[in-house]
Amino acid sequence: MGSDSDLPVVEKAISTLAQLSVPTEVHVYSAHRTPIEAREFSVNARANGFGAIIAAAGKAAHLAGAIAANTTLPVIGIPVKSSTLDGIDALLSTVQMPAGIPVATVAIDGAANAALLAAQIIAVDDADLAARLDEMRKSASEKVLRANAEIEKKYSTI
Repeated sequence: MGSDSDLPVVEKAISTLAQLSVPTEVHVYSAHRTPIEAREFSVNARANGFGAIIAAAGKAAHLAGAIAANTTLPVIGIPVKSSTLDGIDALLSTVQMPAGIPVATVAIDGAANAALLAAQIIAVDDADLAARLDEMRKSASEKVLRANAEIEKKYSTI
């Protein structure tokens, strides 16, 4: 994340990855205030065993692009809502990457989906993780169907 103030958003990604038993590292690197450390991390990420990188940042939100510029691993950007422009600035900064440096971008504060997308990318070559993702989807579906049954029972008059 670009700042420790992004942690409340990023925690949703951390907990989602933990539910899926995906090993995770968490760092605070700023594209502007710690560019050397951000570059060092991204240049070495593949050699250090990463399969995908999630980068969360608000306002100018250049972190995902700075990371993507230094690795060919998939990079997923989370635009973080800040007091400025309700996160629209971060969304536009994250999604508007030049040709050749892609960043997959999720919704503003969309950390859970960033984690799921990272897990789906990694699961291309990990059948066990793919099965855990399938189970998570099945569980989410069952939860919605239970809620539907309760609401139908309570409010349907036909």
